[in-house]
Amino acid sequence: MDNETASRVRHVACIGAGVIGGGWAAHFLARGYRVTAWDPAPDAAEKLRRLVDAAWPALTELGLADGASRDNLTVADTLDEAVAEAEFVQESAPEDLALKQDLLAKIDAATPAGVVISSSTSGYPMTDMQTRCANPGRLVVGHPFNPPYLIPLVEVVGGESSEQWAVDFAAEFFEVAGKHVIKMDREVPGFIANRLQEAIWREALHMVDNGEATVEQIDASITEGPGLRWPLLGPCLTFHLAGGEGGMAHMLDHFGPSLKSPWTRLEAPELTPELRDRMVDGCEEAADGRSIPELVADRDKAVIAVMRAVNEVRGAR
Repeated sequence: MDNETASRVRHVACIGAGVIGGGWAAHFLARGYRVTAWDPAPDAAEKLRRLVDAAWPALTELGLADGASRDNLTVADTLDEAVAEAEFVQESAPEDLALKQDLLAKIDAATPAGVVISSSTSGYPMTDMQTRCANPGRLVVGHPFNPPYLIPLVEVVGGESSEQWAVDFAAEFFEVAGKHVIKMDREVPGFIANRLQEAIWREALHMVDNGEATVEQIDASITEGPGLRWPLLGPCLTFHLAGGEGGMAHMLDHFGPSLKSPWTRLEAPELTPELRDRMVDGCEEAADGRSIPELVADRDKAVIAVMRAVNEVRGAR
């Protein structure tokens, strides 16, 4: 499948209409798609429309695509009806492996041939979820972040039975739909961003449990500290800058031994020469030719913009 084919998708089915599924529906509507949703909960339609209505002001401020309208939302009475005309399917059922295995098999059986089926799972590998499907090759993970109508990241990866065309198509479709896509090279439990979030979350729980820090202190340590850098630079380029003119090479050579210091309850990997070189090379690639001063200037500009935006929101409370 090519990008032109992904561009032709106009009708998306959202199976599961809770916080994640509803957020997906709002996003797709704002991007001009027709959306058919289904959820077995008796009050699902009412809750979904409330969620879309609540999200619409923010989506309007961000900018709606041509033809975007909440009137393009249909809530189907059955799963079969929801996927009957779908050109892409996004499943967002609760995180229960047996439930997902059963539901994805039913979606696979009802969805037209050749249509990619994507799961919003936040932790299960597709290899485990596609076991009951007759056509497992078209199933992939499309892991969003809450709320899906605002946060651009989507992690895309297939399972052992997924076919490459389906992974490529899903990645291309999400890009066309306005998302930032990480097409993962292999399955990793929890994917990429969740594993990083989980590391911080576990350490936060340790500190609260041991009376070392309060919830307020932990949240402020991020919102008033490293979180201000992260909208532009992730943890790797942040530490690249921490090395000064020497970049990541100096950072690892100078501070490498502190990885074994008891700062966290997480076991650090052995800093081998191979790992050092991969980190250094990865930072140079991510910097994309920008010098340390250029990265500093970009980071500072972004931090100031984020601080102003956050202060404006706080002042409006």
